[in-house]
Amino acid sequence: MADGFTGRYDAYTPFYRVETTGNMVVNTIHWFRKGLRLHDNPSLRDSIRGADTLRCIYILDPWFAGSSNVGINRWRFLLQCLEDLDASLRKLNSRLFVIRGQPTDVFPRIFKEWQITRMSYEYDSEPFGKERDAAIQKLASEAGVEVMVQISHTLYSLDKIMELNGGQPPLTYKHFQALINHMDPVELPAETITSDVMKTCATPISEDHDEKFGVPSLEELGFETEGLTTAVWPGGETEGLMRLERHLERKAWVANFERPRMNANSLLASPTGLSPYLRFGCLSCRLFYFKLTDLYRKVKKNSTPPLSLYGQLLWREFFYTTAANNPCFDKMEGNPVCVQIPWDRNPEALAKWAEGQTGFPWIDAIMTQLRQEGWIHHLARHAVACFLTRGDLWISWEEGMKVFEELLLDADWSVNAGSWMWLSCSSFFQQFFHCYCPVGFGRRTDPSGDYIRRYLPVLRGFPARYIYDPWNAPEEVQKAAKCVIGLHYPKPMVHHAEASRVNIERMKQIYQQLSCYRGLGLLAMVPSNNGSNGSNVPGINTESRQGHEDRSIKEGVPHFERQSTQKRRHEEAPSEISSKCWRQSK
Repeated sequence: MADGFTGRYDAYTPFYRVETTGNMVVNTIHWFRKGLRLHDNPSLRDSIRGADTLRCIYILDPWFAGSSNVGINRWRFLLQCLEDLDASLRKLNSRLFVIRGQPTDVFPRIFKEWQITRMSYEYDSEPFGKERDAAIQKLASEAGVEVMVQISHTLYSLDKIMELNGGQPPLTYKHFQALINHMDPVELPAETITSDVMKTCATPISEDHDEKFGVPSLEELGFETEGLTTAVWPGGETEGLMRLERHLERKAWVANFERPRMNANSLLASPTGLSPYLRFGCLSCRLFYFKLTDLYRKVKKNSTPPLSLYGQLLWREFFYTTAANNPCFDKMEGNPVCVQIPWDRNPEALAKWAEGQTGFPWIDAIMTQLRQEGWIHHLARHAVACFLTRGDLWISWEEGMKVFEELLLDADWSVNAGSWMWLSCSSFFQQFFHCYCPVGFGRRTDPSGDYIRRYLPVLRGFPARYIYDPWNAPEEVQKAAKCVIGLHYPKPMVHHAEASRVNIERMKQIYQQLSCYRGLGLLAMVPSNNGSNGSNVPGINTESRQGHEDRSIKEGVPHFERQSTQKRRHEEAPSEISSKCWRQSK
């Protein structure tokens, strides 16, 4: 280690801190990755203290931009986040330095060129991030650069949660909730970086800064932008904070702190939606947490908020925890928490699903909205995930996860993979006998069919009676709608009732075989007919729910049988867990 530096490892602090000794000029850099904000950024705050110069950097690999599985909407959102961050830094007489290259190539060069003595960044809990950061910490140590890292992308220290669980991640949300009840309170957000915080710290800015370090355009990254519509979700901290205030002002929700009932408007992008901003760190999860807490106590006269108030944040935290030490979390093979299911390989069927050409208007409208706007409602995600995997097509959740990774603005490695495993019954045990109907679910949500007409204009002429199953419309109705099924819009690619019946039986057999093996970690998620026996999942009697299985697959048959009101209510109510997982702020 270089002279003048000492090393120290703090318990529970996820970083190696190299500390300076003696008087010297402190030139610091803050490395933005996620956490694209100036509010609640404790690592940036710590880096500024006592520093003489500050450069805020974002490292962008242009080659990666052109080859990665990330679509144009996600790249646009990221670039808007960087532009907003640069604008905020300008108000503090600073700038954002966007540097092209790989971190392992960039840092040795800028350590030397800028005579850096300190660097900071937000802790990354995901396996790839930890491996990358370990390599950078080694380079920093060799260069005599002090490293400062703080947790601010999650509410808790994930390592502490796992320590409470004997060093293992909790495999059910219920058990996760029990663990966090024993955690220290969530830390308050750090103070926002202001001109007062920055007053003794200068940023060296050259005249050719924009040319060397400016935020690139989509065209520079190789994207075609002709015909690109205005972003439904503008990126950036400024937008995220405004949305948070609107979110908290919604009187209909605030009055009772209840989740709004699902309706047609719920399916559309909301000006109070927050999920992409939390994913990119434009909005602090801790700020959101404490704003919710304060508002609840104000409305409920200082009552203690229930854990359910923080459902979206805690599901996010749960998946981060389960993925933290599992580099195979996004794969079936080699993944210790994933049931090994012999999924079918069907590239043609996968392409129809991804492109919104299944012949089921409800599924196709959802996938069209996802491709156009980069967001879909959490129950719409449930519907298309079920259809692709255990419901109809029996295609691996890994394939669906990749499509969401490309198109979904809030796609997050841990949360995306965890949600797909959960909804495909591959982990975090889900009720495999509950199946979303690609006709009935949409019809109950939006009886008029306006959502279908918005995203599938080819079906605009169909009356509400047939818009969810247009193949059942008489020939004269199809001609009047100027859309003949099989000619202008595809016929259904599967017979839903038959496909779902077969797939439920396949899943049942897989879980029955798994239950024969005791001692497997997966058994924490496998149902047992004799109670939980200490497991985190209560025993489930599948025979008693057979009627539900029948109800959930009836619709989707040509000229399907109309369900009774009681049956519709039964099918409409998902399990408690499914009403929370993948929930997006509305």
